[in-house]
Amino acid sequence: MKKDGVILNCGKLFKSYRMGTTKIEVLRGVDLELERGGFTAIVGSSGSGKSTLLHILGGLDKPDEGAVEFEGRKLNDFGGRELDKFRNKKVGFIFQFYHLLDELSILENVFLPAMISVGFWGWISGRRVLKKRAGALLEQVGLGHRITHKPFQLSGGERQRAAIARALMNKPEIVLADEPTGNLDSATGNDILGVFQKLHKAGQTILMVTHDERIARKASRIVKLQDGKIKDEGG
Repeated sequence: MKKDGVILNCGKLFKSYRMGTTKIEVLRGVDLELERGGFTAIVGSSGSGKSTLLHILGGLDKPDEGAVEFEGRKLNDFGGRELDKFRNKKVGFIFQFYHLLDELSILENVFLPAMISVGFWGWISGRRVLKKRAGALLEQVGLGHRITHKPFQLSGGERQRAAIARALMNKPEIVLADEPTGNLDSATGNDILGVFQKLHKAGQTILMVTHDERIARKASRIVKLQDGKIKDEGG
């Protein structure tokens, strides 16, 4: 049942992987609720299950047990096309290593999710509007002067800003960020966190995972994950 104010929640999530004959238990019964408009940080050491949890919440992976609900509906009930639409339009993903396509310009990288969502004929009829939105997003993150550049021509911080713009292209309900500052120096990482805080103030729902408690404190709520279980919440 949909709960007021809760956009995404999960209950009793378990997830394990096999490495040869060894079973690695990653998540061991995780319960979590995310409020609409909130900025939540999941903090934990390497191997605590942070990224696995994020991928399951975003529909990139499935739990062994338990369920994820988005706006009151279980992702397990989504058909293949509906799950693809959820990942493309409802969720904006930001990763540590950017995942930009070097053969495309920064502008093309940003509007790519829109091309996928509207299809060929939708793109032909609406490309001017979508390109304009992509350009506006790049302006918003301080890259309006770099739209024709390729990713390999940008610094790490600029590439992450481009990745943020791409994540916002389809006006997602929630942004999921996996160690978004993990590949950046401290000053550049702080700049990226500043972008996140501005998005949060504008009403964007954000879930970020990090191993750094200093970075986690930039969020309005902190969830600690240890040995596949939520140990503490604060903020």
